[in-house]
Amino acid sequence: MDIALATDWFNLLSRWFHITAGITWIGTSFYFMSLDYSLKAKPPGAPGADGVAWEVHGGGFYHVQKYLVAPDNLPPDLLWHRWAAYLTWVSGFILLVAQYYLNARGFLIDPAVADITPAQAIGLSLASIVVGWLLYDTLCKSPLTNHPTVLALVVFGMVVGAAWAFGQVFSGRGAFIHVGVFVGTIMAANVFLVIIPNQRIVVADLIAGRKPDPKYGKIGKTRSTHNNYLTLPVLLMMVSNHYPMLYAHPHSWLVVAFLLVTGALVQHTLNRHEAQDPWQSYGWAVPVAAIALLLAMFVTSQRPKLDLAAAGQVSEVQALQITATHCVACHARRPTQDGVTEAPKNVILETSADLRRHAASVIQQSVQSRAMPLGNQTTMSDQDRAALGAYLAGLK
Repeated sequence: MDIALATDWFNLLSRWFHITAGITWIGTSFYFMSLDYSLKAKPPGAPGADGVAWEVHGGGFYHVQKYLVAPDNLPPDLLWHRWAAYLTWVSGFILLVAQYYLNARGFLIDPAVADITPAQAIGLSLASIVVGWLLYDTLCKSPLTNHPTVLALVVFGMVVGAAWAFGQVFSGRGAFIHVGVFVGTIMAANVFLVIIPNQRIVVADLIAGRKPDPKYGKIGKTRSTHNNYLTLPVLLMMVSNHYPMLYAHPHSWLVVAFLLVTGALVQHTLNRHEAQDPWQSYGWAVPVAAIALLLAMFVTSQRPKLDLAAAGQVSEVQALQITATHCVACHARRPTQDGVTEAPKNVILETSADLRRHAASVIQQSVQSRAMPLGNQTTMSDQDRAALGAYLAGLK
């Protein structure tokens, strides 16, 4: 097996691993958040569990009980839902290495944004992962914890600020995926460094016959809620590399801001519905989420446009010369670019017939969004993009 094929398999298996672990973690998280909101509280002063729920699934009936602190006795076979979170982060980091670190010049770096080396880009990436968690954790241990809404707004500002900062050093694709890495690390670290350790303290107190301190449950609940509200936005960040309309926008941080609001408010609507709250108390979130989404769509439609008319009359020979210089190394029947064994998405751009067949994709990827060439390694100029766009727009 040659190196290029081995690299493709490494990327594919990493992605499969990440998707599998992520689905498991998110499914568990959504289930327990839904369960929390749907529990029926016990009457004041009544003994036993603090909340109960009856559920039906797969032909069976389930009677679930929740203790806010813990019962007097715990069974020896207590289940800990933690490995899905850990493996999601581990698999995500492996995928980050496979997709962005091993191909830093193509996916992580854009010389037009910052002319840095792969080692510098990877160093900045690793530093952002650590600094992001430390900053978030500091905020969650500050007096802001007494004001949950204010804390949520500050965290929102931190994520949007990180999105802007990533856009100053990485390619559009690299910046957007790092917002997902930034948030995903916070979520996984919440489980690994806060939620599970706090639960272990509670369990140890129970085994020793001590009454657990309820503060540990409160802290864990706060972090778990943050994770819940960040889930939908981070999922979108993780698939953003398929949509240059998002990451290739010059103000992608603003797109991130609107998508954070949209995802969080959709999740809020789901949560309050599960809690059976009256619609009047949370219905406002639906139109606000819709407005935020429309604003995100509006922002992506306002990208700077190339003046195709200024390119004048562009011949087929000129267009093919442009694609030969900037595209054909990858998009050929026999690619010559290192690490590329087959034309991506089977888009081949060697002949005029090829250009005609894939005109819409080329306009989207290379003219409108500037997403291609990867990392603009061939330094394709706006003049070349406009000329190629003018030629393709004239095809019938």
